[in-house]
Amino acid sequence: MDYEGPKKNIQILKCGIGEEVYEMYPELKEKRVGLGVANIVLEYLDNLNRFEFTEDKTEIKNRMVKQFQASQAGISENKLDGRGKIKLAHYFVEIEVYDYSVSEDETINLKDGIKDNMVTRLGLQVRFTNAENGSIIAASGLGEAKTVRELTFLSDATVDPVKFNQSTVSIATKKALDIACARILKRMVDKKVFTK
Repeated sequence: MDYEGPKKNIQILKCGIGEEVYEMYPELKEKRVGLGVANIVLEYLDNLNRFEFTEDKTEIKNRMVKQFQASQAGISENKLDGRGKIKLAHYFVEIEVYDYSVSEDETINLKDGIKDNMVTRLGLQVRFTNAENGSIIAASGLGEAKTVRELTFLSDATVDPVKFNQSTVSIATKKALDIACARILKRMVDKKVFTK
């Protein structure tokens, strides 16, 4: 985050999980796996101070063109000169969820009681594709978040099982992104994309 060198323009093309995967595995959509990944990725990459984002939405690009045309036609109050100023991406970025699981285990300790652990794991792959030559820099990260419930032997034996904690998905996503982006940055430094 203390980087102050030249920045690379990136365009995020795809984040999360496609609709076809949600159709095959509806439990992923039910637990909102992959939703919000784009927001977390944008904020995370922006905080690295190494990238500038270019727009990928056709609707926004069309509005930019219409606004420029209105300016050139003289029907707008202010003048916009977009000629030669639109930034193209150096890299196209895709982030995909490649793994998701929730596991439960229970440990019984005669002294302390019962401890239930629910572990949510989420794996992300980040791919930077060079816009000039198509070469790829990719890295993956696996994030993990836990929900723990402890019961003593004096607790009510009819207690419900540990419920899925929705926040574990975003925690695991952030951790996976930390790992994957640290690896991407190291590879970009090794390839002299960035000096440090």
